[in-house]
Amino acid sequence: MGLRKLLASLGAGGASVETELTQADVVPGGVVQGEVRIQGGSVEQRIEGLSVGLLARDKEEGEDHEGNDTEYDQNIEFHRQHIGGEFVLAPGAVYNVPFTLEVPWETPVTMFLGRHLTGMKLGVTTELAIDRAVDAGDVDAVNVHPLPAQQALLDAFGQLGFAFKSADLEKGTLRHTRQRLPFYQEIEFHAPSQYRGLNQVELTFVADGDEMDVVLEMDKKAGMFGGGSDTYRSFTMSLHAYEQTDWTGYLHQWLAEVGGRRNWF
Repeated sequence: MGLRKLLASLGAGGASVETELTQADVVPGGVVQGEVRIQGGSVEQRIEGLSVGLLARDKEEGEDHEGNDTEYDQNIEFHRQHIGGEFVLAPGAVYNVPFTLEVPWETPVTMFLGRHLTGMKLGVTTELAIDRAVDAGDVDAVNVHPLPAQQALLDAFGQLGFAFKSADLEKGTLRHTRQRLPFYQEIEFHAPSQYRGLNQVELTFVADGDEMDVVLEMDKKAGMFGGGSDTYRSFTMSLHAYEQTDWTGYLHQWLAEVGGRRNWF
């Protein structure tokens, strides 16, 4: 390998890749559309493959080297799609590769009531495999809006007086759900004063093309007849017939029943 090829393999004078999204607003189960622009460098290079994927970024709690509590960003890639095979990239040559990237049904929601959910970042990553190395481009942000059924539940919480607190990702699997990804999203709400024994509620969606598992975790305030504790509730929603249910009334009735049995309210 000559000096120029060696430098190109290290990124100096080699190929560059840039991605532009033509549609950055999506819903779970939808598609992201865009185009990847590959610009040849100063030497000929063999491209071994081109792919795009979805990356979620979340805050992870841990300890630093001195044992102090700290937070750091963790990247979770949960979907990748190949959009190009092997070819030889001539010096200075330009290739534009359009793509359509499918968005999994379990993709975390990042938008709520027109605002970005605090703590949630999601985007498209591009990888260009060159000479047994990978050139990763920047992460291009994607806005994931709720499905209509998800929006119906979020609206119901708002109508009951629950206030959005934060959203995060949890690694692991929720039992008795249709979950396929190695993590799930929790959307946290502060409880209103009418539910005096309740501290907060965490909401999780696990959808496929037809139905959606909904998991609720209720966090009781400490001091209410003992220490704080969590109560779980799950049910299944149809993505197509969700409008047949009064979700505000359903959630209120369930919260009242659970709270009444435990003397919370």
